[in-house]
Amino acid sequence: MIKNKKFIMILSAIMVFALVLSACGTKPAEEGEPTGDKAVKDTLVIAQGADAKSLDPHATNDQPSSRVSKQIYNTLVESTVDMELVPGLAESWNQVDETTWEFNIRKGVKFHNGEELKASDVKFSIDRMLASKKVAHIVEAIDSVEVIDDYKVIIKTKEPFGPLLAHLSHTATSIVNEKAVTEAGENYGQNPVGTGPFKFVSWEAGDKITLERFDDYYKGPANVKTVVFRNITEGTNRTIGLETGELDIAYEIEPIDKDRVANHEKLQLIEGPSLSMAYIGMNNQKEPFNNEKVRKAINYAINVDDIITAVLNGAGQKANSPIGPRVFAHNDALKPYEYDPAKAKELLKEAGYENGFQTTIWTNDNPVRMQIAQIVQAQLKEIGIDVAIEPLEWGSYLERTAKGEHDMFILGWVTVTADPDYGLYALYHSSQHGGAGNRNFYTNEEVDKLLEEGRTAIDPEKRTEAYKKAQEIIVNDAPDVLLYYGTQNVGAQKSVKGFELHPAGHHSVYGVSFE
Repeated sequence: MIKNKKFIMILSAIMVFALVLSACGTKPAEEGEPTGDKAVKDTLVIAQGADAKSLDPHATNDQPSSRVSKQIYNTLVESTVDMELVPGLAESWNQVDETTWEFNIRKGVKFHNGEELKASDVKFSIDRMLASKKVAHIVEAIDSVEVIDDYKVIIKTKEPFGPLLAHLSHTATSIVNEKAVTEAGENYGQNPVGTGPFKFVSWEAGDKITLERFDDYYKGPANVKTVVFRNITEGTNRTIGLETGELDIAYEIEPIDKDRVANHEKLQLIEGPSLSMAYIGMNNQKEPFNNEKVRKAINYAINVDDIITAVLNGAGQKANSPIGPRVFAHNDALKPYEYDPAKAKELLKEAGYENGFQTTIWTNDNPVRMQIAQIVQAQLKEIGIDVAIEPLEWGSYLERTAKGEHDMFILGWVTVTADPDYGLYALYHSSQHGGAGNRNFYTNEEVDKLLEEGRTAIDPEKRTEAYKKAQEIIVNDAPDVLLYYGTQNVGAQKSVKGFELHPAGHHSVYGVSFE
């Protein structure tokens, strides 16, 4: 009897100890915390260099916002990583005539609030885009959207519009839920509701945005439960976050840190082509930048090769046109401005600025752009132009350049659709001055006409002819300084599988998992 009692006591102690160990092994993991013998990982932590501006896809067109919105929303048409246009929320479409398109909407698609996607939501979304100063240029060719029944809409364009399908794949054309938008009112950008693989949970401004898997996603649930987008401005800090395991993915590894990531035993560097173009803008409506000779002088005074070597470690291609070689109708016959300080001084003298002038160049707190600004400052000083660098917070930067308060600025543009209409119309058509894209406030009637011809033509050859001529005139007018076509990269833990770079920079994490 005593032996049995001791046995029971010992057995009880063992069971209690086992329960304690078991409890430790099943405790909910922090981001990547080990549980038992193996880490349970269901949270994907991503860092990018700026916070989103809004999660209302029709209220902004900046890259940081679009990268988050990509996970929350879907579009009627989608572009693959190979830039192939495939069905999205529209399971099929048919071009009835030159200006009429019929779209068949998928049945049974759910919004995050439980509402079913209907054709009325599509009409509401497109009408809302057309009313937005930020993204109307993407869909302004559309004249009307007619609801035929719950799952069919007719989209009519004002004129034939060749790039319609490409434009409908843009993240800014994401479909929103009419009820959710109406209920949220002005706060919708902080309370988004889409049909995408992840639904919005919270936003700690300036720090992080948290998303959660949407189990009713029409393509099936994502592999990870939670996605956190961290705002980490300093590129080296993003790399450190990878090394410490705090981050799973970091966008835009700085050139100086690329080898550090690539050679790390637990990390991987993923690189790929981009549809981006970096440029230095000039306010063409302000003196002295309203003088073409001054603008050309600045182009000759800036050594772009030095920027590519010193800042990018060679990871860029000198730009000869506002659109890159991966974009349809790129004009590869154009020659970029060569570095020629003597020619620059000569042009300044002809323009009446023999002794130079003082000006400012704006940038946000992106380290690459800050380095570019410093190089430009030194090079322009050589021809007598005294440049003060003014860094601005990202939201203020976009707002103030849209208003035309700047002299010069550094920015990039991604031809998201891989169609020249998106790469040229927004940046150089006179109707797009300001926030729509034309922050140079550039105007040329002939360019306007050519860009209009390019977008209304259906024949690819006619479109190519119009766009190549427009690129030629733009480069000759020198409304800005074309710098380089960038490559893109991310750093990631080697345990991250299934991540693919999209050339537009809006990377989907739907297929990402942990090994």
